[in-house]
Amino acid sequence: MTGEHPDQGGTNIADNRPEDAPKPFVAPCRDLDPKEPLEWLKGGWQDFRRAPGLSLAWGLFAWFLSTVITYASWKIGGWVLLLSVLSGFIFVAPLLAFALYSVSRQICLGNKPTLGQTLKAARKPFANSLVFTIVLLMIFLLWARAGTMVHIFFPSDGKVELQDLMLYLGVGSAVGSIFASITFSASVFSLPFIANRDVDVVTAVVSSINAVLRNRWTMSGWAALVVIFTAIGFITAMFAFIVIIPVLGYATWHGYRAALDTQDWPTLPEIK
Repeated sequence: MTGEHPDQGGTNIADNRPEDAPKPFVAPCRDLDPKEPLEWLKGGWQDFRRAPGLSLAWGLFAWFLSTVITYASWKIGGWVLLLSVLSGFIFVAPLLAFALYSVSRQICLGNKPTLGQTLKAARKPFANSLVFTIVLLMIFLLWARAGTMVHIFFPSDGKVELQDLMLYLGVGSAVGSIFASITFSASVFSLPFIANRDVDVVTAVVSSINAVLRNRWTMSGWAALVVIFTAIGFITAMFAFIVIIPVLGYATWHGYRAALDTQDWPTLPEIK
């Protein structure tokens, strides 16, 4: 993949377009094979191996941030708030991976990524990423509130029977899946799109949702893989996130390249 254009398809059509040429409202999406997420993970692991030091640095940052948030949640709200925050990790995880897209992008261009390049690249689409960040944080706070409300279904008399526990877990899972599905569909391809192309947030989000809806089985498989790796991270006291977060971030970049045809939007300037 080194030396390739950041998106599949070769030439950058947008570079030859007049600046005032109208752009599509949504980026065309490709039909994805259900096995493709495994290829994305393979590409993510290869990128990790090409930039191990930088990858581990971002992984350590993600681990530290996750640990601080978890500790603060436990101190402030006990295990109820902690469960809400942990289950809401999917809402903020895409933001932790945002700068990682620059690493894969530089590798894709045949360059050796550096920390300075990564920070500069993450700052380029700052306005769009800030809008998206605010939206995700609002969804996360709504989920945290909903999670505490779901606690009313947990038995308060100290006697926990199986049917009561199943009701509690069932209601919590149903509510959480709604929030998670919306967030996943809106962010899975939109953030890499914003990191690579001069595109507005609305177009990026609509393009991501459209690609997910048109590739339900493939994206369901990818979501399942993300959940599995996230569970591994929590089981290992978040230490596994040092590797998991970078690999998933890089893999998401490869998924974006495979799913969306974004040639109608100009690429962001290459960072030197």
